[in-house]
Amino acid sequence: MSEHQLKALARARLKTRQLALLVHLDDHRCVLRAAESAGMTQPAASKLLREIEIAVDAKLFERHARGIIPTWYGEIWVRHARLALLEMHQAQEEIVALKSGQTGKVAIGTVLSPGTNLVPMTIARLKQQYPSMVISIELDASRPLVEKLLQGQLDMLVARVLDWHDADGLSFEPLADERHAIIAGWGHPLSGRRNLRLDDLVDQAWVLPPPGSLVRDRMVSIFTDRGLRLPANLVQTNSHPVITSLLRMTNMIAPLPREAVQPECDRGDLTVLMDDIGLMIGNFGIVTRGHHRLSPGAQIMVQALRETAAAYYCAEPARGGTRRAIVSA
Repeated sequence: MSEHQLKALARARLKTRQLALLVHLDDHRCVLRAAESAGMTQPAASKLLREIEIAVDAKLFERHARGIIPTWYGEIWVRHARLALLEMHQAQEEIVALKSGQTGKVAIGTVLSPGTNLVPMTIARLKQQYPSMVISIELDASRPLVEKLLQGQLDMLVARVLDWHDADGLSFEPLADERHAIIAGWGHPLSGRRNLRLDDLVDQAWVLPPPGSLVRDRMVSIFTDRGLRLPANLVQTNSHPVITSLLRMTNMIAPLPREAVQPECDRGDLTVLMDDIGLMIGNFGIVTRGHHRLSPGAQIMVQALRETAAAYYCAEPARGGTRRAIVSA
């Protein structure tokens, strides 16, 4: 992009109506349908699009036989238009919440292990102090959660790190590490047997994540490094409820974070066959959008996560020192 175009982009100040039209055009890929969704005529929409393109000094959409598609410039503007509209909507919701006496709102995404202990404990603690705070939680793998974080649908994540090279727009603050163990149902034939080795488990029925996931790849490496063949009898799923149900109802085994199944172990539903299998996943922590100011509710949540993690994992609370990171699946 030329210096002249960069200056034009810096001068451009698009109105909400113009931003909304860009989003409708991208959603429908048809000027007529986008105009209808935006509550205007097709000529008015075409005219408004021309005004936007003049303002940003770039062609944003190209016409094709089946409609329109965004150019590279258009994709950039549409992405930021969506985020801007979403943040304006969230600002309105926060103001309404504050006026009604609520402390604020926060949307958090979490991966499995902290989602079954750290995050619930943090929320329980927060609700004692801020009973009117509205908290939304989403449990998933890190990669889809990151997409929602970057789109502004989530305020923060509690996720793991895959790599320490640049990741546009993300910052990571480590909280704790997690251990994976081999878990089985309480009545498994090998339950209570001492000095079990991975060699003893190869012929067991396994529950593993699908190929391409971090845990699956690490498990494959562990088997390969020890000269073992991969288990032939297995079920593939990422669903924690499905995994724990299979373990309770069958003699299957699975690699799971200890903290994620500790309540089931305490109740006598599950048991640990091998406590240390050398499965290193890495720290999980707070992932936020870099250079993005968190809402008051989100700031309260971040501090509560730090304090709860320090108490639960017997570590010092993380203070600052965030790093740019890519999060793992």
